[in-house]
Amino acid sequence: MGRRSLSGKVVVITGGARGIGAATGRALAARGAVVVIADLDGNQAKSTAATLGGSGHALDVTDHAAFSAFLGSLGQIDVLINNAGIMPLAAVTEEAPSITARQLEINLHAVIHGTRAAVALMRPRGSGHIVNVASAAGKFGFPNASTYCATKFGVVGFSEAVRAELRGSGIEVSCVMPGMVRTELISGLSEIGFLKPVTAETVALGIVRALEKPRFEVFVPRRLNALTRAQRFFPRAVSEWAMRLVGGDTALVGASASRDAYEARVRG
Repeated sequence: MGRRSLSGKVVVITGGARGIGAATGRALAARGAVVVIADLDGNQAKSTAATLGGSGHALDVTDHAAFSAFLGSLGQIDVLINNAGIMPLAAVTEEAPSITARQLEINLHAVIHGTRAAVALMRPRGSGHIVNVASAAGKFGFPNASTYCATKFGVVGFSEAVRAELRGSGIEVSCVMPGMVRTELISGLSEIGFLKPVTAETVALGIVRALEKPRFEVFVPRRLNALTRAQRFFPRAVSEWAMRLVGGDTALVGASASRDAYEARVRG
Protein backbone atom coordinates (compact mmCIF):
# COMPACT_ATOMS: atom_id res chain seq x y z
CA MET A 1 0.00 0.00 0.00
CA GLY A 2 1.34 3.43 -0.94
CA ARG A 3 1.60 6.43 1.34
CA ARG A 4 -1.64 8.25 2.10
CA SER A 5 -1.76 11.91 1.21
CA LEU A 6 -2.27 14.31 4.11
CA SER A 7 -3.09 17.25 1.88
CA GLY A 8 -6.35 18.88 2.95
CA LYS A 9 -6.78 16.58 5.96
CA VAL A 10 -8.12 18.28 9.09
CA VAL A 11 -5.78 17.41 11.97
CA VAL A 12 -6.48 18.42 15.57
CA ILE A 13 -3.51 18.44 17.97
CA THR A 14 -4.10 18.83 21.70
CA GLY A 15 -1.25 20.34 23.70
CA GLY A 16 -0.10 21.64 20.33
CA ALA A 17 1.22 25.04 21.31
CA ARG A 18 4.76 23.90 22.02
CA GLY A 19 7.07 20.86 22.05
CA ILE A 20 6.05 17.69 20.20
CA GLY A 21 2.63 19.12 19.36
CA ALA A 22 4.03 22.22 17.67
CA ALA A 23 6.69 20.24 15.80
CA THR A 24 4.02 17.82 14.56
CA GLY A 25 1.89 20.74 13.43
CA ARG A 26 4.78 22.12 11.39
CA ALA A 27 5.48 18.75 9.79
CA LEU A 28 1.82 18.25 8.89
CA ALA A 29 1.35 21.78 7.56
CA ALA A 30 4.35 21.20 5.29
CA ARG A 31 2.45 18.26 3.82
CA GLY A 32 -0.66 20.31 3.15
CA ALA A 33 -2.75 19.34 6.18
CA VAL A 34 -5.20 21.77 7.77
CA VAL A 35 -3.78 22.01 11.31
CA VAL A 36 -5.93 22.90 14.30
CA ILE A 37 -3.92 23.63 17.45
CA ALA A 38 -5.70 23.27 20.81
CA ASP A 39 -3.94 24.09 24.06
CA LEU A 40 -4.64 25.29 27.59
CA ASP A 41 -2.48 28.30 26.70
CA GLY A 42 -4.78 29.85 24.13
CA ASN A 43 -2.46 32.74 23.27
CA GLN A 44 0.44 30.41 22.54
CA ALA A 45 -1.88 28.14 20.55
CA LYS A 46 -2.88 31.05 18.33
CA SER A 47 0.73 32.17 17.97
CA THR A 48 1.92 28.68 16.98
CA ALA A 49 -1.00 28.16 14.60
CA ALA A 50 -0.32 31.50 12.91
CA THR A 51 3.10 30.24 11.81
CA LEU A 52 1.45 27.18 10.24
CA GLY A 53 -1.42 28.84 8.46
CA GLY A 54 -3.76 26.94 10.78
CA SER A 55 -6.06 27.90 13.64
CA GLY A 56 -5.32 28.05 17.35
CA HIS A 57 -7.79 27.60 20.19
CA ALA A 58 -7.83 27.64 23.97
CA LEU A 59 -8.93 24.24 25.29
CA ASP A 60 -8.80 22.57 28.67
CA VAL A 61 -8.85 18.87 27.76
CA THR A 62 -10.01 17.99 31.27
CA ASP A 63 -13.30 19.82 30.56
CA HIS A 64 -14.96 16.96 28.72
CA ALA A 65 -18.04 18.90 27.69
CA ALA A 66 -15.88 21.67 26.21
CA PHE A 67 -13.65 19.10 24.49
CA SER A 68 -16.64 17.42 22.82
CA ALA A 69 -18.15 20.75 21.83
CA PHE A 70 -14.87 21.92 20.35
CA LEU A 71 -14.44 18.81 18.20
CA GLY A 72 -18.06 18.99 17.10
CA SER A 73 -17.68 22.63 16.07
CA LEU A 74 -14.99 21.76 13.52
CA GLY A 75 -17.34 19.91 11.21
CA GLN A 76 -14.98 17.30 9.83
CA ILE A 77 -12.03 15.76 11.66
CA ASP A 78 -9.71 13.42 9.82
CA VAL A 79 -7.09 13.02 12.55
CA LEU A 80 -7.06 13.62 16.30
CA ILE A 81 -3.64 13.65 17.97
CA ASN A 82 -4.06 13.33 21.74
CA ASN A 83 -0.76 14.91 22.70
CA ALA A 84 -1.51 17.01 25.80
CA GLY A 85 0.39 15.72 28.82
CA ILE A 86 2.37 16.70 31.91
CA MET A 87 5.16 15.04 33.89
CA PRO A 88 5.56 16.43 37.42
CA LEU A 89 8.08 14.33 39.33
CA ALA A 90 8.04 13.12 42.93
CA ALA A 91 8.45 9.96 44.97
CA VAL A 92 5.13 8.18 45.43
CA THR A 93 5.02 9.06 49.14
CA GLU A 94 5.70 12.74 48.41
CA GLU A 95 3.31 13.35 45.52
CA ALA A 96 0.29 15.42 46.51
CA PRO A 97 -3.06 13.74 45.76
CA SER A 98 -4.06 16.78 43.72
CA ILE A 99 -1.05 16.24 41.42
CA THR A 100 -1.89 12.55 41.07
CA ALA A 101 -5.43 13.49 40.03
CA ARG A 102 -4.20 16.19 37.63
CA GLN A 103 -1.95 13.73 35.79
CA LEU A 104 -4.74 11.18 35.52
CA GLU A 105 -7.14 13.81 34.18
CA ILE A 106 -4.76 15.25 31.56
CA ASN A 107 -2.63 12.27 30.56
CA LEU A 108 -5.25 9.52 30.61
CA HIS A 109 -8.87 10.61 31.10
CA ALA A 110 -8.59 13.30 28.41
CA VAL A 111 -7.14 10.77 25.97
CA ILE A 112 -10.03 8.41 26.65
CA HIS A 113 -12.64 11.12 26.28
CA GLY A 114 -11.03 12.72 23.22
CA THR A 115 -10.82 9.35 21.51
CA ARG A 116 -14.46 8.55 22.32
CA ALA A 117 -15.67 11.93 21.03
CA ALA A 118 -13.58 11.78 17.84
CA VAL A 119 -14.61 8.21 17.01
CA ALA A 120 -18.27 9.22 17.31
CA LEU A 121 -17.63 11.89 14.66
CA MET A 122 -15.51 9.68 12.41
CA ARG A 123 -17.59 6.50 12.46
CA PRO A 124 -20.45 7.78 10.24
CA ARG A 125 -17.88 8.57 7.51
CA GLY A 126 -16.06 5.27 7.97
CA SER A 127 -12.64 6.89 8.11
CA GLY A 128 -10.30 8.69 10.47
CA HIS A 129 -7.15 8.26 12.51
CA ILE A 130 -6.57 8.60 16.27
CA VAL A 131 -2.98 9.13 17.42
CA ASN A 132 -2.39 8.79 21.16
CA VAL A 133 0.96 10.06 22.39
CA ALA A 134 2.12 7.80 25.21
CA SER A 135 5.79 7.31 26.15
CA ALA A 136 8.50 4.73 26.68
CA ALA A 137 7.24 5.15 30.25
CA GLY A 138 4.19 3.23 29.03
CA LYS A 139 6.42 0.16 28.71
CA PHE A 140 9.02 0.69 31.48
CA GLY A 141 8.52 1.88 35.06
CA PHE A 142 10.78 4.76 36.15
CA PRO A 143 11.34 5.71 39.81
CA ASN A 144 10.13 9.17 40.80
CA ALA A 145 7.45 9.11 38.09
CA SER A 146 5.08 6.40 39.25
CA THR A 147 1.85 8.22 38.41
CA TYR A 148 3.18 9.44 35.07
CA CYS A 149 4.15 5.87 34.20
CA ALA A 150 0.71 4.65 35.29
CA THR A 151 -1.00 7.13 32.96
CA LYS A 152 1.19 6.17 30.01
CA PHE A 153 0.77 2.43 30.63
CA GLY A 154 -2.94 3.26 30.63
CA VAL A 155 -2.74 5.07 27.30
CA VAL A 156 -0.95 2.10 25.72
CA GLY A 157 -3.50 -0.43 27.00
CA PHE A 158 -6.45 1.80 26.11
CA SER A 159 -5.12 2.33 22.59
CA GLU A 160 -4.63 -1.41 22.07
CA ALA A 161 -8.19 -2.13 23.16
CA VAL A 162 -9.76 0.62 21.05
CA ARG A 163 -7.78 -0.50 18.02
CA ALA A 164 -9.29 -3.97 18.41
CA GLU A 165 -12.78 -2.50 18.81
CA LEU A 166 -12.43 -0.42 15.65
CA ARG A 167 -11.03 -3.15 13.42
CA GLY A 168 -12.86 -3.01 10.10
CA SER A 169 -14.43 0.40 10.81
CA GLY A 170 -12.01 2.38 8.63
CA ILE A 171 -10.71 4.25 11.69
CA GLU A 172 -7.01 3.75 12.43
CA VAL A 173 -5.35 3.98 15.86
CA SER A 174 -1.67 4.65 16.51
CA CYS A 175 0.17 4.78 19.83
CA VAL A 176 3.36 6.85 19.93
CA MET A 177 6.03 5.90 22.47
CA PRO A 178 8.97 8.31 22.52
CA GLY A 179 11.95 8.01 24.81
CA MET A 180 13.39 11.22 26.21
CA VAL A 181 12.61 14.18 23.95
CA ARG A 182 14.39 17.52 24.00
CA THR A 183 11.43 19.57 25.19
CA GLU A 184 10.55 21.35 28.41
CA LEU A 185 9.25 18.02 29.74
CA ILE A 186 12.79 16.73 30.42
CA SER A 187 14.38 20.00 31.54
CA GLY A 188 16.85 19.48 34.39
CA LEU A 189 16.99 15.69 33.97
CA SER A 190 19.95 13.38 33.38
CA GLU A 191 20.37 11.53 30.10
CA ILE A 192 20.30 7.74 29.89
CA GLY A 193 23.72 6.81 28.51
CA PHE A 194 22.91 4.67 25.49
CA LEU A 195 19.57 6.33 24.72
CA LYS A 196 20.22 9.98 23.95
CA PRO A 197 17.22 12.33 23.83
CA VAL A 198 15.69 12.88 20.41
CA THR A 199 14.23 16.11 19.07
CA ALA A 200 10.55 16.94 18.92
CA GLU A 201 10.97 17.04 15.14
CA THR A 202 12.07 13.39 15.15
CA VAL A 203 8.92 12.39 17.04
CA ALA A 204 6.83 14.49 14.66
CA LEU A 205 8.31 12.63 11.71
CA GLY A 206 7.37 9.32 13.33
CA ILE A 207 3.78 10.54 13.72
CA VAL A 208 3.62 11.76 10.13
CA ARG A 209 4.90 8.42 8.84
CA ALA A 210 2.27 6.56 10.87
CA LEU A 211 -0.43 8.74 9.32
CA GLU A 212 0.91 8.26 5.81
CA LYS A 213 1.37 4.53 6.22
CA PRO A 214 -0.77 3.46 9.21
CA ARG A 215 0.75 1.32 11.94
CA PHE A 216 -0.12 0.93 15.59
CA GLU A 217 3.17 1.09 17.50
CA VAL A 218 5.38 4.09 16.86
CA PHE A 219 8.65 3.97 18.83
CA VAL A 220 10.99 6.97 18.73
CA PRO A 221 13.82 6.19 18.39
CA ARG A 222 13.00 2.93 16.66
CA ARG A 223 15.49 0.92 18.73
CA LEU A 224 13.10 1.28 21.67
CA ASN A 225 11.00 -1.34 19.93
CA ALA A 226 13.84 -3.84 20.15
CA LEU A 227 14.40 -3.00 23.83
CA THR A 228 10.76 -3.51 24.77
CA ARG A 229 10.68 -6.84 22.94
CA ALA A 230 13.97 -7.97 24.48
CA GLN A 231 12.80 -7.38 28.05
CA ARG A 232 10.03 -9.97 27.58
CA PHE A 233 12.59 -12.72 27.05
CA PHE A 234 14.63 -12.11 30.21
CA PRO A 235 13.77 -12.68 33.87
CA ARG A 236 12.63 -9.52 35.65
CA ALA A 237 15.79 -9.46 37.77
CA VAL A 238 17.91 -9.27 34.61
CA SER A 239 15.78 -6.50 33.08
CA GLU A 240 15.94 -4.47 36.28
CA TRP A 241 19.71 -4.97 36.51
CA ALA A 242 20.09 -3.73 32.92
CA MET A 243 17.95 -0.67 33.69
CA ARG A 244 20.18 0.18 36.66
CA LEU A 245 23.30 -0.42 34.59
CA VAL A 246 22.34 2.25 32.05
CA GLY A 247 21.06 4.72 34.65
CA GLY A 248 17.37 4.30 33.96
CA ASP A 249 16.65 4.01 37.69
CA THR A 250 17.98 7.51 38.37
CA ALA A 251 17.15 9.35 35.13
CA LEU A 252 14.07 11.03 36.63
CA VAL A 253 15.50 11.53 40.11
CA GLY A 254 17.40 14.56 41.36
CA ALA A 255 16.48 17.13 38.72
CA SER A 256 18.44 20.37 38.67
CA ALA A 257 17.00 23.80 39.43
CA SER A 258 16.49 24.37 35.70
CA ARG A 259 13.38 22.20 36.02
CA ASP A 260 11.71 24.42 38.60
CA ALA A 261 9.87 26.61 36.08
CA TYR A 262 8.34 23.59 34.33
CA GLU A 263 7.29 21.96 37.59
CA ALA A 264 5.65 25.19 38.76
CA ARG A 265 3.72 25.59 35.50
CA VAL A 266 2.34 22.04 35.28
CA ARG A 267 1.39 21.97 38.93
CA GLY A 268 -0.92 24.89 38.20
